[in-house]
Amino acid sequence: MTQVTYDPWHAALLDLLHLTQQAQDDQVAECVSAALRPLGMETTCYLVDEEQRHLHPLAEHGKTPADPLGVENTLAGRAFTSVDTQRVGDGSGSRLWVPLVDGTERLGVVEIVLRRDDCDIEALQDWCESYVGLVGHLLAVKMPYGDSLQQVRRTRPMSVAGELLLSTLPPLTFTSDRLAISAVLEPHYDIGGDAFDYALDGETAWFCVLDGMGRGLRAAVMTVTALAAIRAARRDARGLYAIAQAVEDALRDQFPDTAYVTGLLCELHTDTGRLRFISAGHPAPLLLRHGRAVRELEGGRRLPLGLDDSTIEVAEETLEPGDRLLLYTDGIVEACDRHGEMFGVERLADLTERAAQARLPAPETLRGLAHRVAEFRDGPPRDDATLMLVEWSAEAARRALP
Repeated sequence: MTQVTYDPWHAALLDLLHLTQQAQDDQVAECVSAALRPLGMETTCYLVDEEQRHLHPLAEHGKTPADPLGVENTLAGRAFTSVDTQRVGDGSGSRLWVPLVDGTERLGVVEIVLRRDDCDIEALQDWCESYVGLVGHLLAVKMPYGDSLQQVRRTRPMSVAGELLLSTLPPLTFTSDRLAISAVLEPHYDIGGDAFDYALDGETAWFCVLDGMGRGLRAAVMTVTALAAIRAARRDARGLYAIAQAVEDALRDQFPDTAYVTGLLCELHTDTGRLRFISAGHPAPLLLRHGRAVRELEGGRRLPLGLDDSTIEVAEETLEPGDRLLLYTDGIVEACDRHGEMFGVERLADLTERAAQARLPAPETLRGLAHRVAEFRDGPPRDDATLMLVEWSAEAARRALP
């Protein structure tokens, strides 16, 4: 039998796959270190916390734990926010901070310290980025099978309502070759009734933002019911009108007392830019074009879902390539400072325009917006606050890639 031999770089990829095949979620970082050590590289994997403010190291047996790193004002944080590798040095002892992503979902960074000077650092950087991309996929695969990685990302206990809602949501960021979708929710540990969803099937993108009545576990159950009804109808190949009716029926069946969910349900044809939407008692989305907020999309109005409004109007809009659509819940614009002034749509539009003009990727735009709302707000939030940014643009998809 012919024996196949591999160069050390190829062997490191195979070693990682072999080592992680039966590894637990909290052993992946050790597998990464073990696979790269023969190449003269030392590694530390960091995951970003739920607030997206700090990067926390993954523990490895027998290794002194590193300190958490701030997302702001550090090279590691710059690698995370820009999704772009940061490099210090050009020889032995060089250090790389490589974005750790699952596709385009930002998970954290990997620090790689090079202990060799016999290779081209620029060529090695390309190889490291591909390798860390594989690490991101492996971490995402392992995460549902244990709690250790989730614990690293949490800085305080999660409420039951928050646990229920977060377990039903898709990743915060998704891109295709012509579309970028990103979302963020606050307060992450105590979400009461906000949620978002999206799906891309062929040329049709579906996305929505929901806000259940009240807060706490009852609101979370209400919103999850609406979310399940949307997915069931969507996967049954039903249209936007029928999806809204399915939510209406599910809420009325399961909640005999008054219960409702506001929502913005959208369907975008990515080949033409044709947008169809229903706004059920929900704030109108902002349309941004050429980096400027041009207007709110006021059509498709009806009562919140669950209030037996038989009037379901589907509004239409034609997007232009590069257009951004910002969806949000009222917890964003109704956040108040200590003087009682609300954050407001105008301030939200202004900050979103600045992010667009700075050409920030969609997830970084929303991270910045969420933090600005938190800084503006006086005390703990009185309502959930959710943002979703949808950009119909191949360039937007590329900006989110490492």
